[in-house]
Amino acid sequence: MKYMNGFLSFFLFVVIGLPACKKSDDAKPATESSTTIKVNFPVNSPYTFFNFKDNAVIANTDSATAKWDIGLRLTTILVNSNASGPGNGAAILQDGIFDNIVTAPAGGYAVDTAATRLAIKDGSWYDYNGATRSFVPKAGKVFFFRTADNKYAKMEILEATYDPFVGQTPLKINYKIRFVYQPDGSMNLSKM
Repeated sequence: MKYMNGFLSFFLFVVIGLPACKKSDDAKPATESSTTIKVNFPVNSPYTFFNFKDNAVIANTDSATAKWDIGLRLTTILVNSNASGPGNGAAILQDGIFDNIVTAPAGGYAVDTAATRLAIKDGSWYDYNGATRSFVPKAGKVFFFRTADNKYAKMEILEATYDPFVGQTPLKINYKIRFVYQPDGSMNLSKM
């Protein structure tokens, strides 16, 4: 009888306990990446589209799809939703230390409601120097994105430098960014 009770306890553990563990096995760790994105400078040039999941620039021919999360041109940042695209993207810009923030905000995300009313206000994340005609990302500014396919990412712009150019106006800006992307749809942005 002792053995039967022991066997029954073990059987119940296997049948009830192990399936409960499966959910945590399916959770994926957030991944941190850094990259440089070459962005057009002139205001009448095409946007450069970027996808956090693939850490990749997306072709302009896919601008009307949900394949991209953010679009960049000069100092303007689009999110793929509403006025800017068919995705479910949204954004929040917050003050904080990138490494210390490990959870995406639960609410308060903004979308691009019109070409002149973007989720991320131009000028909110950088300082412009008129004498040198350069801009520098403000320290302590962290972008949070709900991606076009309802995942979450946080991003920090580390540097914005001009490609070498001749004349008065550069043609390209190189944005050096780092970001954490969560592929499982949760708001957990801690790196494992």
